[in-house]
Amino acid sequence: MRALRILAMVAVVGLVTLTSLTAQQAPVRVIASNGVKTFVDALIPAYEKRSGRTVAITYGTSSGLVKDIMGGAAFDAVIATAEAVDQVAKAGKVPAGASTVIGHSSVGLGVRQGTTKPAAKTAAELKQTLLASRAVTYAGDGASRPHIEAMFAQLGIAEAVKAKAILEQGSVRSIARVNAGDADLLITLVSEILPAPGIELVGPLPAQFRSDVTFAAAVGATAADPAAARALIAALVSADATPVLRQKGLER
Repeated sequence: MRALRILAMVAVVGLVTLTSLTAQQAPVRVIASNGVKTFVDALIPAYEKRSGRTVAITYGTSSGLVKDIMGGAAFDAVIATAEAVDQVAKAGKVPAGASTVIGHSSVGLGVRQGTTKPAAKTAAELKQTLLASRAVTYAGDGASRPHIEAMFAQLGIAEAVKAKAILEQGSVRSIARVNAGDADLLITLVSEILPAPGIELVGPLPAQFRSDVTFAAAVGATAADPAAARALIAALVSADATPVLRQKGLER
């Protein structure tokens, strides 16, 4: 009987050890906004090399990520707009008040490479550029949409632009519209314009229309490996990450 108990204990210890090792080897699951994609992608290799862990990332618009999380998507860390992180915190998906600010990006204008960059440094220039364009495109479900449409209203051209606006699901599709020649102007975050293939940054919106979008990160309330998620977030806000952050169109 004693021998059987010992064997049972050994089996339990072995199972616990195996489970622990499996958890350590599993990828760190991250859900992140398109607005920080190039920044996060640039830092992941160093984190993986240093930690010995792989990272599996799902990107999307912040509003889409909120729907996924509310629908039960499993994750260890989320990186999205501060508003989106607050929203999932209220639902208990991440600990309340435990988010970390990653950085912020301003809204800007982009055009297809090889075309003339329009004047848009002042409100008057921007208004004329928008009215003269054949079509403008931006993400209908993007975090910057409220800021963009508030700008149209302030310029007094909301109806005129609405008639030629192409709203897409996510900035990737908006970028494709400009590259295809369907739209002259892309309006989205600078951090999404800079890495976009075939697109050139005209510049940020004039100062009076500037409304930055802030991105934050948090560890999932049911994260499989909270320590690994915290280490990843720490890497994103480290001093070494700051130059990369700025290179990718974001600021602290």
